[in-house]
Amino acid sequence: MKRITQSQSLIMIGLAVLVAFGWHFGLVDHSNMAFLGMAGIMSQAGARIVDPVLSSVAQGYQNNEMVAPYLFPVVPVDQRGGKIIQFNREDFRLYNTGRAPGSNTKRVSYGYLGNPYALEQHALEGMVPFELMQEANAVPGIDMGRGAVMKTQNIIQLRNEKASADIARNTNNYAASNKVTLAGTSQWSDYSGTSKPSQDIETAKEAVRASIGKRANTVLLSPKAFAAAKQHPLILDRIKYTGRDSVTAEMLANLWDVKRVVVGDAIYEDAAGALADVWGKDVVVAYTELGTLADGGLPSYGYTYRLRSYPMVEMPYQDRNAKSWIYPVTDELSPVLAAALAGYLITNASA
Repeated sequence: MKRITQSQSLIMIGLAVLVAFGWHFGLVDHSNMAFLGMAGIMSQAGARIVDPVLSSVAQGYQNNEMVAPYLFPVVPVDQRGGKIIQFNREDFRLYNTGRAPGSNTKRVSYGYLGNPYALEQHALEGMVPFELMQEANAVPGIDMGRGAVMKTQNIIQLRNEKASADIARNTNNYAASNKVTLAGTSQWSDYSGTSKPSQDIETAKEAVRASIGKRANTVLLSPKAFAAAKQHPLILDRIKYTGRDSVTAEMLANLWDVKRVVVGDAIYEDAAGALADVWGKDVVVAYTELGTLADGGLPSYGYTYRLRSYPMVEMPYQDRNAKSWIYPVTDELSPVLAAALAGYLITNASA
């Protein structure tokens, strides 16, 4: 099989860009877009042509109900597999940094290569029937292609949200000092006077600080935990002079002195067909670094490793049998736990 030359590659990329922009701005219709798209796709190397406009839609799309990135911020990687950059307590040791003339300078490492990771590829195709496309084209402001990509990306994001929650809610990932299970009157939904949500959060924050020397900056609440906290008498008493009629996540962040409080409202359908909360009844308190892995990485509770330049949308194509336009979306990512000591799990915060 012949290799594509650099000039041929540039021609195909230019063709893809022209087709994509022509389609989105109405300069290319269905018939000649299909021809031009096939001209680029049917090369000797079987090169995959990417739609740059729709790819930017997929890469910029974020469903507000998905909160996993607050615990597992996204980090671009160039390989589909490797070692997780994990962190321990080097930053907090009292090193003997003194040096005598002529002696060697002591060295410290930053982060270390821990357990292996492998990116998972998730791929779906959004389908828009010709009839719907024709009707939408008659109404200004409706972009069925963009909608198909966003809907498909939402499904992929829900999968990642569930994978992230499974990691964060797994009690085996935490030391005994960094987890607690509430029951009976200690649960936030019990208003008899025993449960103390703010005290539980302070205990969690102190456990994180004692473990890594940094105060937790993120509290993730399940919907049931948030609902219980909003109505808890001790919390209502603390905010009664604020002039607000209801408790918000922002008010809880101020009350608990953290940068952010987020609520994981996402639901999924389980194997039995019942709808369930992705984050159950739990609360996760963590220190997360929302930067990138510059200079070897920054200590953080977790990361989501994602293949660079993904998610990706390939050029739409026609399925003549289904009489539909098809929008292929592909993402490659994997959430990983980088520093379990930077997190604290409260299981069953609400009944």
